[in-house]
Amino acid sequence: MSGTFGKGHHLHLIDGSAFIFRAYHALPPLTRKSDGLPIGAVAGFCNMLHRYVEGNTGPDAPTHVAVIFDKGSHTFRNDMYDKYKANREAMPEDLRPQIPLTRTATEAFNIACKEKEGFEADDIIATLAVQARAAGGRCTIISSDKDLMQLVGGGVEMLDAMKNKSIDRDGVFEKFGVYPDRVVDVQALAGDSVDNVPGAPGIGIKTAALLINEYGDLDALLERAGEIKQPKRRQTLIDHADQIRLSRDLVKLDENTPLDFTLDDLEVRDPDADQLLGFLAEMEFRTLSKRVAEVLGKEAPTIAEAPVAADAPVAADVPFDAELYEHVSDTAALQAWIDRIYEFGYVAVDTETTGLDDMVAQLVGISLCVEPGKACYIPLIHKARGSDDLFGSDDLAEGQIPTEEALRLLTPMLEDPSILKIGQNMKYDSKIFAQLGINVAPIDDTMLLSYAMHAGLHGHGMDTLSERYLSHTPIPIKPLLGTGKSAITFDKVPLADAVKYAAEDADITLRLWQLFKPQLHRVGVTKVYETLERPLVPVLAAMERSGVKVDRDTLSRMSNAFAQKMAGLEDEIYELAGRKFNVGSPKQLGEILFDEMGLEGGKKGKTGAYATGADVLEDLATEHDLPARVLDWRQLSKLKSTYTDALQDHINPDTGRVHTSYSIAGASTGRLASTDPNLQNIPIRSEEGRRIREAFVAEPGKALVALDYSQIELRILAHIANIPELKQAFQDGIDIHALTASEMFGVPLDEMTSDVRRQAKAINFGVIYGISGFGLARNLRIPRAEAQGFIDRYFERFPGIRTYMNDTKAFAKEHGFVQTLFGRKIHTPEISAKGPRAGFAQRAAINAPIQGTAADVIRRAMIRMPHAIKDLPATMLLQVHDELLFEVEKGAEDDLIAAARQVMENAADPVVKLDVKLDVDAGVGASWAEAH
Repeated sequence: MSGTFGKGHHLHLIDGSAFIFRAYHALPPLTRKSDGLPIGAVAGFCNMLHRYVEGNTGPDAPTHVAVIFDKGSHTFRNDMYDKYKANREAMPEDLRPQIPLTRTATEAFNIACKEKEGFEADDIIATLAVQARAAGGRCTIISSDKDLMQLVGGGVEMLDAMKNKSIDRDGVFEKFGVYPDRVVDVQALAGDSVDNVPGAPGIGIKTAALLINEYGDLDALLERAGEIKQPKRRQTLIDHADQIRLSRDLVKLDENTPLDFTLDDLEVRDPDADQLLGFLAEMEFRTLSKRVAEVLGKEAPTIAEAPVAADAPVAADVPFDAELYEHVSDTAALQAWIDRIYEFGYVAVDTETTGLDDMVAQLVGISLCVEPGKACYIPLIHKARGSDDLFGSDDLAEGQIPTEEALRLLTPMLEDPSILKIGQNMKYDSKIFAQLGINVAPIDDTMLLSYAMHAGLHGHGMDTLSERYLSHTPIPIKPLLGTGKSAITFDKVPLADAVKYAAEDADITLRLWQLFKPQLHRVGVTKVYETLERPLVPVLAAMERSGVKVDRDTLSRMSNAFAQKMAGLEDEIYELAGRKFNVGSPKQLGEILFDEMGLEGGKKGKTGAYATGADVLEDLATEHDLPARVLDWRQLSKLKSTYTDALQDHINPDTGRVHTSYSIAGASTGRLASTDPNLQNIPIRSEEGRRIREAFVAEPGKALVALDYSQIELRILAHIANIPELKQAFQDGIDIHALTASEMFGVPLDEMTSDVRRQAKAINFGVIYGISGFGLARNLRIPRAEAQGFIDRYFERFPGIRTYMNDTKAFAKEHGFVQTLFGRKIHTPEISAKGPRAGFAQRAAINAPIQGTAADVIRRAMIRMPHAIKDLPATMLLQVHDELLFEVEKGAEDDLIAAARQVMENAADPVVKLDVKLDVDAGVGASWAEAH
C-alpha cells in the first residue's frame, strides 16, 4: 500500500537498542572463525529481525517499518542536567565493535534504519508515533521500555516482543497507576536510578500515582503541596519542587525531533536477496543463511571453513585427550613452547609440588597450555622407579631438564609484563615461584573469575568448574598418590602418569579462562574482578610469606593453664551431676542431663543418643548450672586443641613464624577465610580467647600495630538502610549501643548501665544477621517472649531497617542475587525454598550486602596498603575481618598508624560516598593482645 501515510496505514517502530542488548545477553560469546571478531550480538540481532519479518504478515501486517537507534551518548538532556545517565556502566568491550554491524544488518534486511545526533531513539520514536497518529494511521512500538508508555493511546500501542504481549492504556495503568497522559508526572516524582533522574527523594511509583490521582497533575500538586498532611512528604515536595520540574523535562520525550525523512520513506520493502545473503555469509552465519535462503527461494551461499586463527579454538570444540599432552624433556622443546607463548601473549600455568604447604613444598614440575587440547608438562625432580629415600638414594628419572636450567629459560617469560599468566588459584603457584626468587606477573585466575560471577551458586575448585562448565571430569589425584600411610608425594609418580595429570590441569585452566573472561562484562562484574579480586592475590601472597611470630613458650604455658582450669571445671561438673563421667562424651552427658537429672527438652537422634549440641546446652543453661559449666569446659577444650596445642605444630622451623593461608573465594560475601591455621576464628568474646593473642609477638626491636574498623557493619547499615538517627549518632561520635539502649528502653544516656548497653549491643548486631527472637533469647539468656519484644520495639524505633530487610528479600527473590555497594553479586539460590532453608537464605540475603560491603572496603584498603607504607619499615601481616595487623620497627609506629588509617578510612572512595564516616581504632604493643 503506497501513497501518503494516512488512514489504513500501520507503522511499526522497533527499539534497536532493546534488540541489541537482548541479543547480547541471551547468547554465549561468539567470534567469527576467520578473524576472531565478536559477533554474538549481531547473530542474535539478525535472528530477531528474521523472526520479526517472518512473523508479521497477514491483514494486520505493518505497511511502514523502521528500526530506531541511539546515536552517541550525549543528547540535549545532558545539557539540561550533567548527571543524566552518568552512572551507567561503560559498554562491554566485546559489544562495541558489533554496534555498527547491527546497522548494516538492518539495511541488509532492507528495513529503514534511523538515528539522530543529540537525540535519543525514544525521541525519534515519539515524533514518528505522534505524526502517525495525527495522520490517522496506527503505530505499534516494539519495545518494553517504560519511558515510551507516555505515548500509548489514540492509535498508538506497544508490543513487548519477548512476552508477545500488547501494552494499551490499561496496561500502562497497571504499570504506573495512571493513564499515559500522566506517566510523565509520575516519573518526574519517582525519578529513575538507571537514568539518574533525581525525582523527589523517598517517593516511589505507588506514592507518586496516589498524589497525581488526588491532585490531577504535577503542577497542581506542586502548587498545593502545603496542603499535604504527611509532614515529611509535604516538605519533600516543597524543598525539591525545582528538581521535580527538571526531572519532568528529562523524562518527557521530544515529540518534535527535527527529522530529515518522512513517514512515507519508511514503507515496507522486500529484502534484496543478494545483499542480505551476502551480509550473512560475510558474518559466517551458516544456519541463518540456510534458513533465509530457503524463505527467499535462493541457493544458500557457500561459506568457506576459514583457516582457524591462532586463538580461535573454543574450549567446547576440542575433545580432551590426555594421550596428546607433551612431555617436555629437553631445552629445545621447552624453548619451542616459550616461543609459542610469545606468539599468543598468554599461557595457562600450573605447578606440581611435594605438598600443599607452599612455604615448604618443593617444585616438582610445571605444566603449560596455550590452546585447548595442546598442553605440556615439564618434569623437574621426579624420582627414578625403585629409588628409596630411606637409604639415601635420590636418583632422578630420565627425561627431565635440570631445575636451574628450566627456570633460567622460563623466568623471563614468567616475569614478562607483556605475557598474561593464567592459573587456577594462582596465589599458590605464585608463592611456589616466589620461593625460587621468581615474581610472576601479570596474572589472571579462573577460580576468582568464577567467584566474581558465581559466588553463592557453587564452589570454585577446578574439579567443580570443569565438571559444571566443561562437562569433563578431571583425572583424579588419589589413585596416583594413594592414601594414608602408604601415600606418596608427586615426585614419586611415574612420568607417563604425571604428564597426563599435570598437563590436563593447565588445559582445563585455559579452557575455563576462555569461557569465563568474556562473560565478566555480561554479568556486570568486571569492576569487582579487576579492582577487588585480582589485585588482592599478590598482597595476600606477600602477607602469607611474611607470617607472624608466635611464641612457643607462651602457648605451652597457656595449654597447661587451660588443662588445669578444665580439670577444675570437671570437678564442679561431677559435683553437680552427682558422679564422675566423661565430660567430652555427648552420649554420657545426654544420659546425665535427661535420664538422671530429668531435665526437659531431651531429643534422641537416629543413634539413640540425646542431642547435646551448643544450641541445646545454651537453652538449658538459662535455668541450670551444669550445662553452663559444660559449655565453659567445651570452649576451653576447643581453645586448647585448636590453638594452644595446634598452633605449636604450625610454627615454621625455618622462620619461627606461623604462615596462615587466606582463601579469597571461601565465603560468598567476599569475606576472607583463613586455614592452616585458621586465625579468623580466634574467639575474642571470652577472656581466655583474647589471651590466645598474647602468643602472637613482635620480633626484637619491633612492635605490632593493630588497626580495626569501628562498628563498620552498623555504619554501613546506617548508610544502606538510610537510618537518620544512626547516621547522626555516628556523626556526633555517640556510643551507638548506648544510643540504641536509650531509644529502646527509655534510659537517658547519662544513666546507662553496662547490662542495658550489653542487651542493646546484642540486638544491634543480631538484627544485622536477621536474628530471631529465639536466637536473641539464647544470646542474652532471657525468655523468648521478652527477646521478641526487644526486636519488635527495635523495628518500631528504626522502621527503615525493616524496610531495608523487606526490600532486600524482594530484590533477591526477583533477581536471584543481592549486591554490595561495590557491585559484588552474592547469589541466593535458596531464597524461595520452603521450610527452615528459606529462613536461613533470607537472613543470609539481608546480611550479605552489609557484610559484603564491609569486606569490600577492607579489601580495597589492603590492595592500596603496600603502596601507602612502601617507604616505612613496616609489613602487613594479618587480616582478621575488620582488623589489619602490622609489624613495624620501634619509633615508626605513629607514622605507620597515620598512613594506614588514612588508607582505611578512605577505602570506599571514590567509588562509594558513604553517608557515615569510617572510624579506625589503632593500638600498639609487643603482642597482638596488647595492640588490639
